[in-house]
Amino acid sequence: MQLTETHRPTLDRALEAIRSREYWSPHSEHPKAYGETGAADGLAAYQALLGTRFELDQPGTDGWTGGEVSPYGPELGIEYPHPDIEVLLPAMRAGMAAWREAGPETRALVCLEILARISARTHEFAHAVMHTSGQAFMMAFQAGGPHAQDRGLEAVTYAYEEQTRTPQSADWSKPQGKRDPLELRKVFTAAPRGIALLIGCNTFPTWNGYPGLFASLATGNPVLVKPHPRAVLPLALTVRIAREVLSEAGFDPNLVALAAESPGEGIAKTLAVRPEIRIIDYTGSTAFGDWLEANARQAQVYTEKAGVNTVVIDSTGDYKGMLSNLAFSLSLYSGQMCTTPQNLLIPRDGITTDAGPKSYDEVVADIAASVSGLLGDDARANALLGALVNPDVRARLDGAAALGEVALPSREVVNPDFPDAVVRTPVIVKLDGARKYWEGADEEASFMSECFGPVSFAVAVDSTTDALDLLRRTVREKGAMTVGAYTTSAEAERAVEEVCLEESAQLSLNLTGGVYVNQTAAFSDFHGSGGNPAANAALCDGAFVSNRFRMVEIRRQA
Repeated sequence: MQLTETHRPTLDRALEAIRSREYWSPHSEHPKAYGETGAADGLAAYQALLGTRFELDQPGTDGWTGGEVSPYGPELGIEYPHPDIEVLLPAMRAGMAAWREAGPETRALVCLEILARISARTHEFAHAVMHTSGQAFMMAFQAGGPHAQDRGLEAVTYAYEEQTRTPQSADWSKPQGKRDPLELRKVFTAAPRGIALLIGCNTFPTWNGYPGLFASLATGNPVLVKPHPRAVLPLALTVRIAREVLSEAGFDPNLVALAAESPGEGIAKTLAVRPEIRIIDYTGSTAFGDWLEANARQAQVYTEKAGVNTVVIDSTGDYKGMLSNLAFSLSLYSGQMCTTPQNLLIPRDGITTDAGPKSYDEVVADIAASVSGLLGDDARANALLGALVNPDVRARLDGAAALGEVALPSREVVNPDFPDAVVRTPVIVKLDGARKYWEGADEEASFMSECFGPVSFAVAVDSTTDALDLLRRTVREKGAMTVGAYTTSAEAERAVEEVCLEESAQLSLNLTGGVYVNQTAAFSDFHGSGGNPAANAALCDGAFVSNRFRMVEIRRQA
């Protein structure tokens, strides 16, 4: 495999990008970029997988399991190998020494070849992501394809950078005056920790999975991929491609393996405390993330958990643009993103805008109208909303109306291509941030915990100062993946910046165009900070990769 000639230029360009933070991506967002027959070939490849056994030829298969049902209705009917862990884990360790000795550059280039082959099958992956996550096709294509691949490449790039900070060898000489100098020959090796466990999520199996997978693999660690039971296929395809590339490059394919679980098995909890597991990457609920951090003490644990994302609305110089931007942010993928805004903090006396002063009620009504206008056409609504990923999201949506005054009710949208899909527009509920109890309901409890899905709260506050106090407490106690703010005041802008700097929250200010608070770009934006309860790591920085290996020194007398 001519890895250096093929992929070293891409690695060099990626290294430039993480240093400059400018826009760059080697993976096209446009479906037509993948060839005239790319779309048809991808759909055919996906359809050919349905109703089959997904062979991986990995050791320790003791049976078959499956059961994925598309949020759009159809059963996938795919069976995956169920692992005998006592056989599989030793097999995964067998190839570690050769993979370690290959060095950071070779590992990086092998990872880039894996990503290149994934990229070539982006249309196939798009259907796999769509029918396991409920994302609409174009979002599944972009977020599940090129954007996920960018995040994987970004992790490889940081891994290479961190491992090559130290030279591979050094001649050390300490002068001794009239005596001969003390001389040593020192060799430094990036030594991997051990097997990494990737615990996949239902909503973004590739986007959230690739950073940890490729960060661990590029730093020399085997990776055991444990997908979410409702979203196995995208990561199973990834494992298959990785195993093929590793084998062709002369390495043990068992450096990457799949652990699909039987219904109700809960294999993640069993695997997480195995002594062979030395790294864990997890995206999902706070409860299980906290359990991993407390119990998987033998492993380096990276978690992305729940947070309460907040937007402070103080004032704006582009009222129409603010409304449009917020409407899209609240609607995209039915709010089933860890970055979707939940709490909109609005002064009860209203705000100043370029369209004149607006009361709290007017702001909320205008946001609701903007969402309604955006989603008024069912075809566009389906393209933006996708489908609800599981019944728990629908239950939270259905229960939201009882929490307060409904400013925007949710409505059902029919998907003509998939009549069994559950498609619902967002609900916006008005709450009072200054009163803890309202007609017997604990309002603060409603908006001070994550309500994952298409549910947002328009929270009335006494002032922008009170909004910032509430923002600080929210981020400190509950965490936030994103914070947004709208203001024309330099003083308010500086104040919200200070809150986010002190509480380690990523801030977007005055977004009124085609960039949204719930979107981040690889090589430039940090996803999460690792500094508040929503996540203990950022995607992606040096800290995300540097503790996946340890620099081990061997010194000899010269």
